[in-house]
Amino acid sequence: MPTADFVTVDVFTTERFAGNPLAVVPDARNLTDQQMQRIAIEFGYAESTFVLPPENPENSARVRIFTPTMEIPFAGHPNVGTAYVLGQRRELFGKPLADTLRFEEIAGLVEIKLLREAAGVIGATIRAPRPLETGVEIEPGLIAGCVSIDEKHIRTTTHKPVFASVGLAFAITELDDLEALAAARPNITVFHEAAAKHTGPEGDFPIFLYVRSPENPFAIGARMFAPLDNVMEDPATGSASAALSAFLVTRAPEMDVEVHVTIEQGVEMGRRSIIDLDVVKKAGTVTDVTITGRCVPVMRGSIDV
Repeated sequence: MPTADFVTVDVFTTERFAGNPLAVVPDARNLTDQQMQRIAIEFGYAESTFVLPPENPENSARVRIFTPTMEIPFAGHPNVGTAYVLGQRRELFGKPLADTLRFEEIAGLVEIKLLREAAGVIGATIRAPRPLETGVEIEPGLIAGCVSIDEKHIRTTTHKPVFASVGLAFAITELDDLEALAAARPNITVFHEAAAKHTGPEGDFPIFLYVRSPENPFAIGARMFAPLDNVMEDPATGSASAALSAFLVTRAPEMDVEVHVTIEQGVEMGRRSIIDLDVVKKAGTVTDVTITGRCVPVMRGSIDV
């Protein structure tokens, strides 16, 4: 029976069994689309990745990202974790690996730099593949219903709930305090209503809730819910963090600024994650967003296909 080797890692953490778990198949050349989807369902993680030779030989690899329900164009923790796994190797598809990788993905070309210490590769920094895109605003009451909190806890002084994306869209929503953030619980019935009202390209209506620290507005606590994609809650969401960071820096009054953002996520799940982001804004426009995270290995083996 054919098998596919896999590695799992915890991403955006330095502790095993924290952060966001990821399954990586470092050589998926013998897998069909259907087999990739079934493997992602079997693992049940927010995402699993499958590595293929690049279409352009100047790039490092083609990386496909699957949730338990579908293939998606981009996500943060799968790129960080996949780069970390590949960084443990000396070569990929017969070519030596450099410290800068380029992944071909549906959302575009993702540039990645490996993070090294004396012991070797410890994580990676990725660059968001697309500039910030904002979509329609969403009624605060609809968001409140989705996450089972009182509408009064949704802050609209800075912005109303709105879709934002740097490769994958999320309904970003600011709450007034950490107590409201901790109280959030997904209501799948209302999520279905919201998805029917705001049909997006993925159709799953993921919500990214956040609270800014009064002492440092770029120190942020967050939670992400995507129950229609079989992800009741995600412990670390790099793509949503990048979209939020680009959105907030875009709205900042400075025309030229470089901002470091730290997002803490997964606390309520017992899988604390730390996502570091750096945003560059020039002449009023965000020109660059990078996402940095550390990783730790957890499991390795093979799966029958």
